[in-house]
Amino acid sequence: MAKKKLGLEDLGGFVFSTNDDFDGNEQEESDETLAPEDQYLEAHFSSKGRGGKTVTIIKGFQGTNDDLVVLGKKLKKKCGVGGSAKDGEIIIQGDDREKIMELLKKDGYNVKRVGG
Repeated sequence: MAKKKLGLEDLGGFVFSTNDDFDGNEQEESDETLAPEDQYLEAHFSSKGRGGKTVTIIKGFQGTNDDLVVLGKKLKKKCGVGGSAKDGEIIIQGDDREKIMELLKKDGYNVKRVGG
């Protein structure tokens, strides 16, 4: 049986750099979170890759990961469902796009319905 070839993601966080001043502890932080009025969010509906379960995905959030998690928690609590907030997206279980869009608009966000 042939050995599996390793990709860069399989190397456990190694960073290869030709920069002599690179210390490996530099991480790119998201800039400050934009005000809700300056944010343009998209409300998507998806069931792809989730075993037929439907989810609402909020994309386009610009800000820190902590603020993303706080907004995700607020939306999940208001909808009474589970979900997650990571990689710049908020995933809410179920098709609650209309309710989520209403909540985001009430908070001052610019929200657009995308797809179906």
